[in-house]
Amino acid sequence: MSFEGLLLVNKPSGKTSFSLVSTLRKLLNVRKIGHAGTLDPFATGVMVMLIGKNYTRLSDQMLCQDKEYLAEVHLGIATDTYDCDGKPTSTSPLIPTLEEIESALAHFQGEIEQQPPMFSAKKIQGKKLYELARKGKTIERPSAKVYVSTHFLNYSYPYLTLRISCSKGTYIRSIAHDLGISLGCGAHLSALQRLRSGTFRLEDCIDGSSLVPENLSLISQALRK
Repeated sequence: MSFEGLLLVNKPSGKTSFSLVSTLRKLLNVRKIGHAGTLDPFATGVMVMLIGKNYTRLSDQMLCQDKEYLAEVHLGIATDTYDCDGKPTSTSPLIPTLEEIESALAHFQGEIEQQPPMFSAKKIQGKKLYELARKGKTIERPSAKVYVSTHFLNYSYPYLTLRISCSKGTYIRSIAHDLGISLGCGAHLSALQRLRSGTFRLEDCIDGSSLVPENLSLISQALRK
């Protein structure tokens, strides 16, 4: 059986993006496999897997598509990675009001300047930032312009739930971190689910835990060409 096409996978929490690539390479016996954007291990949701050389060549094009997320922000605790996998760097007893949160969120709309976190795979002068961060180093990172549309969904201290649509290169955990600074209490991203990547939505995905030999027929049927 020959496998080629787009496979939409709902990545489980605790799995790396590369682990999906590795699993599919072994399962489908296809060497050329890529994706249209990574997710951090703790995150879940849409991963567009590119199966076969005719589809991996679409990677750059598909990486440029906008994405949509469901984000949970934990107020009162800032971490070094800006997310729940990091070490706490500060805590605050300050409890922002709903009015203060709505006012702060107004600054996360449209085109904004965003600085990449030190714990990221972005390269500066040929070095990945997270490699420097793991050595305890912090360097200057140029800000980049990104486009975001941030919608308030729910607030029950210390958790704030947002739906965020954004352009390529946006760091949702940087939004959580910067929002914490704006509110004066610190914050980090405690949960993240990608709802959409380009035109592909979560409801179109197969469960990442179903990538096993017994489901080869299901996977074959799920491939989009």
